[in-house]
Amino acid sequence: MLFDAFSLRAIPLKNRAVMSPLTRSRAVDNNTPNSLMATYYAQRASAGLIITEGTSPSPNGLGYARIPGLFNDAQVQGWKLVTDAVHAKGGKIVVQLMHTGRVSHQANLPAGAEVLSASAETSPGQMWTDTQGSQPHTPPRAMTEADIQTAVGEYATAARLAIEAGFDGIELHAANGYLLEQFLNANINRRTDGYGGTGEGRNRLVLEVARAAAKEIGADRVGIRLSPHGVFNGAGAFEGVDEQYLTLVKELSALGLMYVHVLDHSAIGAPPVPAKLKVDLKAAFDGPFILAGGLDKASAQLALREGRADLAAMGRAFLANPDLVDRMRQDAPLNAPAPDTFYTPGAKGYTDYPALAG
Repeated sequence: MLFDAFSLRAIPLKNRAVMSPLTRSRAVDNNTPNSLMATYYAQRASAGLIITEGTSPSPNGLGYARIPGLFNDAQVQGWKLVTDAVHAKGGKIVVQLMHTGRVSHQANLPAGAEVLSASAETSPGQMWTDTQGSQPHTPPRAMTEADIQTAVGEYATAARLAIEAGFDGIELHAANGYLLEQFLNANINRRTDGYGGTGEGRNRLVLEVARAAAKEIGADRVGIRLSPHGVFNGAGAFEGVDEQYLTLVKELSALGLMYVHVLDHSAIGAPPVPAKLKVDLKAAFDGPFILAGGLDKASAQLALREGRADLAAMGRAFLANPDLVDRMRQDAPLNAPAPDTFYTPGAKGYTDYPALAG
């Protein structure tokens, strides 16, 4: 089943293997995509679907060093290099819109940008900056309702720019403790207004962003990534988490989104997303369901065969194996990833992983 064609709403995919979004920090010039990035993604165009690295819809969301944005014309032109290269190889590609929110350091932001979040609590841990090395996260300012509406508009604009740049759609990153999950998660969202306090309030921003993006480009081009029970960046489970996410996914289903993409980080030591919740989330969404988290060929095939997913997303295996689909078809050995080059500038550990001979 992994190698079977699949219709992702109106987008025909040549197989059910999805390249997960992977931050690579190669947008070295003003957070603008470049020809090296086009080479990297084109090398991996045999995936049924590529989901790009997290890409900020706002200057305020550029929390990490050298991550790309999608809010000005130079970035649109840079991303066109990428989408043209992937489409020339017969691939399909969506851009993941990731506003980092409080997972940020001021040194990584352009002039005039600021660190914002649902509440004024600083993210735990540290953040790499190219100018100051590792630093504690910058304390965020709690967003006003005006800030929230500005952010909703930024997501909608980025969705429109994504289509201008040639993408087949977008993925809203509402996982891993970034801005959208900062509103979803009761451990981070301490608000007492209409954007917090209850599951309905915490879901509100995500639903407003999804509706705004869908209005801009069509719901069948808008996917979303979720990580309930994920612990990255100070998230973690909270009372009522399963019920809140089920309500959220039912409302997203009513919008007719392109897909729901659920990430389970248990393969790298995080608490698992309960198996029942994953089954229930899939049942709650009337559309394509992507499962991610530690999958290989065998476990992906099993998830597809058992009906637990429609598509299977893989990350590090695609990072290190530009021809991963061919390798899995042939049961060929895989290249091992080199973690010391995950986020470094340049081609080393990025576009120089070998493909199979012949």
